[in-house]
Formats: sequence, C-alpha cells, structure tokens
Amino acid sequence: MVRCFFLIAFMASFGLPQNLRANSSVNEEIDSILVELYTTIVQRTAIFEIEQTKLENKLQTINHTLQEAQTTEGKINLLLAKDIIKEQIALETSLYLSDIAKIRYLKGLQIIKILYEKTLSLDHHFSSVATLNEISKISNPNNYSEFQDVKKTLVDKRDKKSGFNISTLLGNNIYTSVIHSFVSLFTSNTTSVSEKEANLKNVECILDFTLRMHNDLNTIYFETAFLQKSNESIMTELEQLFKDYTQPIKYKTALKECRENDDWSIIGEELNTYLDTLNATITAGDKPSKVRTMQINLQFPIDRLLQFITQYNAFIDQGSKFYEKFGIMLSSYENEKQCANKIPIEYQNMKKNVALSIEKFNTAYKPIEINGSKLKQLLYGISEYD
Repeated sequence: MVRCFFLIAFMASFGLPQNLRANSSVNEEIDSILVELYTTIVQRTAIFEIEQTKLENKLQTINHTLQEAQTTEGKINLLLAKDIIKEQIALETSLYLSDIAKIRYLKGLQIIKILYEKTLSLDHHFSSVATLNEISKISNPNNYSEFQDVKKTLVDKRDKKSGFNISTLLGNNIYTSVIHSFVSLFTSNTTSVSEKEANLKNVECILDFTLRMHNDLNTIYFETAFLQKSNESIMTELEQLFKDYTQPIKYKTALKECRENDDWSIIGEELNTYLDTLNATITAGDKPSKVRTMQINLQFPIDRLLQFITQYNAFIDQGSKFYEKFGIMLSSYENEKQCANKIPIEYQNMKKNVALSIEKFNTAYKPIEINGSKLKQLLYGISEYD
C-alpha cells in the first residue's frame, strides 16, 4: 500500500532501524535524534492513516452506491462526491508529506549542528597534536643534553691536526651531526678507549632511538597536518551545505555566525513561514507545480545532508586508519625496554594520545554509518526487504 510505503521510507530516513536497536558505533546524540525522528513520524503517520482510512471508506461506499444508482442525476452527484473525496485524499497526502518534510528538515538541522561541533572538535584535536618543533625535539639527538655534552667534549679534546668542525647548519642536521660525532670519537687521539666507550654508552640509546624513529615521527607530523587540512575542507563543505540547506527558507546567516549567535530558533521560524506558504498553496489547489517545487526544495537539502554524512564518515575512517598506522609506527621501536630510562616522556605521551585518538575516531567523532542498501533506503525509499 502507498501509505505503508510512506511509513517505511520515512522510518528509513537517516538510517533508523525499525526495531530502534542502537548501533554501538553511532553517536548517542544522533541516536537520540533518530529515535525522536522515528517516534514523531510514527505519530504523524498514525493520524494520517486514520484520516485516509475514513476517506477511503467513504470512497468505497460511494463506489458501491454508484453501481446501484438508477438515475443519471444520482450518478452525477455520486461522481462529483467521489471527485471531492479524491481531492481530499490528495490534499491530506500533500499536507502529510509537508509535515514529514518539516520533521526531517528540523532533525537534519540538529544533525548539522552536531556535525559542526564535531568538526570544530576535530580541528582542536589536530591543532593540539604535537607540533613540528615538539617532534624535532625528541627525534633529533642534538636536542638531548647528553649528546650535546659528548659533542662539547669531542670539540674540546679534538686533535688540532686531524680534527675538524662542521658548520652550524650541518651541525643541527641529525645525520651529519651523528656522523661527525662518530668520526671525531673514533679518530681522536686525545681520548682514551675507556672514555670513548663511556661517551658512547651514555648516548647509545639516544642515538638508537632518534635514528630509528626520526622518519616515523616526522611522518606522523606531516600526515597529521594533512588530516587537519582535510578537516578544514570538510568544515568548508559543511558550511556550504548549511547555506544550501537554509537557502529555500530564505535564511541567509552563515553557519559560524548562526552558532555564535545561537540562532537556531530563527531558522525554525523561517521554516514555519515557508511551510505556511506551502500549505496555503496546497489548500488552494491551483498551483500543483509550485507545491511540488517547494516540496523538492525541502527534500533536496536533506538528501545533500545524507551525502555529506557519507563523505564525513569516509574522512573519519581515513583518520582512524592513519592513527592506527601511527600506533604501529610508535610501537615499532624494538629497544624500548632496554632504553626505557633514556626515551623522552613525550614519546610515551604520544603513544597514549594516539591510542586515545583511535578510540575517539571510532566513537566520539563518528556519526552515522551509511552505505549500500541503507543509502538506497535513504535517498530513494527502497528497502532491501521489498
């Protein structure tokens, strides 16, 4: 039946299961919105079903009476009454669809609000990740006091005839600095073997850690910078979506200003004005093309929102995979136990932060999973069980 199709299609909106079972990977705030969406649609559909049933019963009665009518005048009157009821059915259906569009629109607006908060949170998250200076601090042996002390000793005790200094530029480079220090250490004639061994022992963990982890730590920094840039693109897309979403109802304030001014109730007022015009046009019954256009203007932004959620989810999945890779890279240092007393605390903190970030990407940041059959349900009202 057509009415049942309406109910199934709108129950499927935003991926809400008909049995209301919560998906553990879906954010609780959005779960709550979906439950409200489902409940409100069911309530409105129940009223619509009752009214439609009454009208259809009247229509069946007229059809039955029409078959038994004997006079031409009686048949004409029954046909006119039949047309009036059909018009009432069409009117009630249009008003019902307008109400459903309003419900979906407002819930979609709430989801946009949540997604914006999430993108802002992600931006803060990426900004708080270790900066390049912090990573350089722990990945370059020149920043460790133990290594600086050894370099100073080698300079002070270098052989004036065969020893040499390198420029500041090369001295700050991890590879040339280490090579120069090793060459100076092993070629120096003014340092005893025991002193050389002691100096090497004092910096071996620092050199081992920095040489092994230097590239990985820099990779983490630059790929985090890439994720931050991608998040900025997502935020720009969301701001454009909000503009498109509110354009039909003539709301012109940008998303950022709307949030800062807590302007959400104004959007509701603009929507009510729009729907009043739509319902008045429906009731007048003389501009079906205008009615259809106004209904599409509300439906299209919601479909755009659903597509954006798919894009957002792809970004979150990408971020989760990046951080899983970061976790593997940070855990790959094979001499961690042996050099535990020499490894900087920032390294351990970074491992903890990456583990926490993976959890956040899989829970706090992730909104709704939409793929395959669910996407078809949302965009076209097609159920995989039909």
